[in-house]
Amino acid sequence: MIVLIGPMGAGKTTIAGLVAERLGMTVRDTDHDVEAAEGRPISEIFVDSGEAAFRELERTAVAAALATHEGVLAVGGGAVLDPATRDLLAGHDVVFLRVGLSESVKRVGLGTSRPLLLGNVRGRIKALLDERTPIYESVATLAVETDGRAPDEIADEIVTALAATA
Repeated sequence: MIVLIGPMGAGKTTIAGLVAERLGMTVRDTDHDVEAAEGRPISEIFVDSGEAAFRELERTAVAAALATHEGVLAVGGGAVLDPATRDLLAGHDVVFLRVGLSESVKRVGLGTSRPLLLGNVRGRIKALLDERTPIYESVATLAVETDGRAPDEIADEIVTALAATA
């Protein structure tokens, strides 16, 4: 299994689909799994139930996907904050999609509906990048720069790099 990790705006969902297409694999996104299981968007889960409740749902979704899925998996940006999830990722090809602050702000947008970014969007993204980047780096078996690059180019780099290590 290939697992894509990284902050919001890194392109995990888009790149996962392209990598899966190139390798003839299926694609799965744990954010979509959580929304399907709950019957509501993540933003509503955050508002109605809080971040802790969402993280528990996310932990369950990631564990289920890692146990049952054999293709390419995109996980939510905060999934790696959970030590149990990090342990479950061990032994998989884990690709960190690295994105800089300016690019992330551009991709996510200043008028975002993402619950973790309420208020000062740029400041919140910077804080999340500062907090999470070392964790992404510790879990990843491959890191790929995404700033200023087309999704197809990023997907090709991932496929080539993983083939070289197989």
